[in-house]
Amino acid sequence: MADSRADTCLLQHERLKTQRTTFEKVWQQIEDRINPTDVQFSSTVANVTKGQQNTDKVFDATPGLALDRFKSAIHSLVTPRNQAWHKLKASNEELNDDQEVTRYLEEVNKRLFAARYAANFDTEVQGSYYQAGKFGSMGMYTGERPGRSLFYRSVPMKQLYFAENEYGIVDLVHRDWFWTARQAYERWGTKLPRVILNAAEKMPETEYRFLHVVKPRADADVSRKDYRGMEFISYYISYDTREVIEEGGFRAFPYAVCRYDLTAGDVYGRSPCMTILPDVKMLNEMNRTTIQAAQLALLPPMLVHRDGILDAMRLTPGALNYGGVDDSGRPLVQPLNMGQNVNIGMELMDQKRAIINDALLSTLFQILVDKPNITATEAMLRAQEKGQLIGPTGARIESEFLSVMLMRELDILAAAGQLPEMPEKLAEAGGLFEIEYDSPLSRAREAEGGVAILRTFEQLAPIAQVAGPSVFKRFNVDKISEELARLNGMPARLLYTDEEMEGIDQAAAEQAQIQQILEAAPVAASAAKDIAQAQSIAGAEPSEMLPGIA
Repeated sequence: MADSRADTCLLQHERLKTQRTTFEKVWQQIEDRINPTDVQFSSTVANVTKGQQNTDKVFDATPGLALDRFKSAIHSLVTPRNQAWHKLKASNEELNDDQEVTRYLEEVNKRLFAARYAANFDTEVQGSYYQAGKFGSMGMYTGERPGRSLFYRSVPMKQLYFAENEYGIVDLVHRDWFWTARQAYERWGTKLPRVILNAAEKMPETEYRFLHVVKPRADADVSRKDYRGMEFISYYISYDTREVIEEGGFRAFPYAVCRYDLTAGDVYGRSPCMTILPDVKMLNEMNRTTIQAAQLALLPPMLVHRDGILDAMRLTPGALNYGGVDDSGRPLVQPLNMGQNVNIGMELMDQKRAIINDALLSTLFQILVDKPNITATEAMLRAQEKGQLIGPTGARIESEFLSVMLMRELDILAAAGQLPEMPEKLAEAGGLFEIEYDSPLSRAREAEGGVAILRTFEQLAPIAQVAGPSVFKRFNVDKISEELARLNGMPARLLYTDEEMEGIDQAAAEQAQIQQILEAAPVAASAAKDIAQAQSIAGAEPSEMLPGIA
C-alpha cells in the first residue's frame, strides 16, 4: 500500500539532491586530494570498501595536516573543554540583579555542562568542525538516550541535506544514510518492513537505506501534549520500501546546522578548503614533478655508445661494467643530467604550503612559537588580530550552531526533570533568557578594550613621572584589573567577589584605625605625663586643669 507521507518526503529529497549537485563536484575534488576516503558523493549505494584510502591524487600531506590543526584550533577557541564557554542571563535586565534568578541560571548552566560532557559532545563536535573546514557546512544531531540523557552525532556531508526558511534559518533537514538490518532492528524492532525483518534474522549485516526528515509541522495542534502538538515533525523512512517506519516530533530543532561562510543566494556554505583547492592541486602536481626531478638527479638516464655495453650495464654500488671505456680510457657511458635544479621546485612548494596553512588558521598560533617573550600589549594585539580574522566565523558558529544545540539540550533536560525549579519572578517574565558566550574567541573579539587600557597606561607613565601619580586618579583601578583578568581568561574563582572585597576593605579600615590609635598612644601618654608634672609643680589637681583626664 502506497504511503503518501513517504512519497512526499522522497520527492522533496530528490529536489534537495539536485540542488546541491554542483557543490558535490567540488566536495569530491576536496575529498580526493586532501584526506581521501571511500566517500563518493555521486554514489547512491552503500560504500562497499570501508576505510579505503584512495591516495592516487595525493603527493603532499600538508593540506590534510593543516585541516586537522584547523579542527583543533576552532575547538579550542569556541568550545574548549577546560572552561565554561557560555553562561545564561535573563532577557529582562532587572532580573539579572535578583540573586534567586542569578543562582538559578548559574545552576542550569552548570548542569548543562555536566550533562554535555558526560556524553560524547567533545568528540562529535570536533568531527563537525572538520566538516566545516573541509566542505563549508556542518551538522550535528542532539538526541536523548534513555538512562543517559544526551547524546550527539556529527552528521557527514554525504548524509546531510537541508533548506532554509524565509529568514535564512535552516529548519528542514534530511539525513540519508545506510544501516545494517541488525542496526535497524535494534532501533525499530517489529516496526520494520517485512523484507528488512527477514534480513535481520537471516542476513543481519545486509545494508539498507533510510531517510530521516525533520521539518516544521504545518498542522500542529498546540492543545495536544504528544508529538502532534510539537513544532517540528519527524519521519523515519525506509528508502527501499518507501514506507514511514516511525512518525514523531520535536519541540526544539534537533539538527544544529552551520555554514562556515555563506555566499548570497547559496544554501550550502563555503570552506577554506574550497578557497585553496587550486593551490592544493598545484602543490600535488609540483610535488610529483619535484619527485621525478629528484629521481632524475639521483639516478639519471645514461647516454651509451651505440656499440657499448647496453643491457649488460649494472648501476648497483660496486658493480663492474666491462666495456664501459674505449681503448684510450674514455668513457663510453655518461649521464643525461636533467634534474639538477630541484631547489626551484622546493621553493615554489613552500609558497603553496604557506598559503594552505594560512587559510586553515595554522599561522594564527605561530606567533607564540616564533616570539615567546612578547610583551603583554603585544600579546593583546595578537589576540585582537586573531579575533578580527575569525570573529565572523565564530559568530556564525555561535548563532547558527551552538544556540540551536543549546535549545535542544535544555528541552531534553527539562523534559527529563533534570533542571531546578524556575523562580517565580523569572516564570512570570515568560522564562526568557539569553546565552552569553565567554569562549577564548569571544574574548579575543573584545581584546580591543584590553589594548586600549594598556596603551593608555603606557602613554600616561611618562607624564606621571613629571606630574605625579595624580594623572591616574580618574581611573577605577579595581574595575580595570577585573576587566583585564576577564579578557585574559583568568578563572573567576580566583577573583574576590564584591561581598568579599567589601569585607576586605572593612577589615583594612579597622586595622588602619587600630594602628592609628596605637601610634597615637605613646604621644598621648607622654603629654599626660608632662601635664601631670606641671600640675604637681603648680599644686593643682590634674582634674582641675584637664577635666577629661583622671
